[in-house]
Amino acid sequence: MRSLQSKLSAFFARICPDQTSGTTMVPRSWHKVAAVSGMAALALGTYGAHIYKPKNPAYKDVWQTASLYHLVHSAALLAAPSVKHPNIFGGFMTAGILGFSGTCYAVALIEDKQYALLAPFGGFAFIAGWASLLF
Repeated sequence: MRSLQSKLSAFFARICPDQTSGTTMVPRSWHKVAAVSGMAALALGTYGAHIYKPKNPAYKDVWQTASLYHLVHSAALLAAPSVKHPNIFGGFMTAGILGFSGTCYAVALIEDKQYALLAPFGGFAFIAGWASLLF
């Protein structure tokens, strides 16, 4: 666990280094994360609307839910630099997008709900991100 945590920290430090300490993200870097996430949300939403044809039509709704939450929270990431704790807010929103929307996309593609185990954690991350605005 510690090894994975140190690898993730090193990865994020490389892609978004803090100009003062080199260990945490610069608040404005969240705009880049929002841009990449927004592009992915639009691409995946377009795929879901025009190309994705599941055997069970119920999975189309799962895909649409993932796309909606992905896009809405990508837009919310644009506000990260202006909040009091941008890295906490941005981190929770990103974790929510990956955990909730990512899980929903996977469930819809595989068409098996047994892989939905991470979705509630992603939902809690969304809630924690919004709650972080209170402090």
